Amino acid sequence: MAEKQHHYDVRVTWTGNQGSGTASHRGYSRAHKIEAQGKAPIDGSSDPSFRGDPARWNPEELLVASLSACHKLWYLGLCAGAGIVVTTYEDNAQGAMLEQADGAGQFTSVVLRPRVSLAAGSDLQKARALHHQAHEMCFIARSMNFPVSHEPELLIATAG
Repeated sequence: MAEKQHHYDVRVTWTGNQGSGTASHRGYSRAHKIEAQGKAPIDGSSDPSFRGDPARWNPEELLVASLSACHKLWYLGLCAGAGIVVTTYEDNAQGAMLEQADGAGQFTSVVLRPRVSLAAGSDLQKARALHHQAHEMCFIARSMNFPVSHEPELLIATAG
């Protein structure tokens, strides 16, 4: 298959001007809206550690969520193609970010912890191998400059 280029158009609008703009560091909200054509908006902010609203999604959470969702989508598709029937999938993903003294920082790792239920008679070894393949295929994980690992827990339903 020939290479294809994909484009993603997203609008982020700052909604946190509380009257004086950014006249002071404490004088504005970090609130923003993330929008894309035809989709429900996402209310965003910064991490509460950086004066953000804890009730809104922050970029760090969205990055971890993107990695988790990408892995899940690849895994489900690979399972469907391999005849592995997944009945439930839940991931408790965790990202680690290091903040430096000057305020800059970077993610140092993300660990995906999918808990996957498989139909009775599923090939556990193949199901586990497909997690490795999903990791290799995930567009988001392949784009990161820090380790993204996965620690899947696979459960097979009992026949009967």
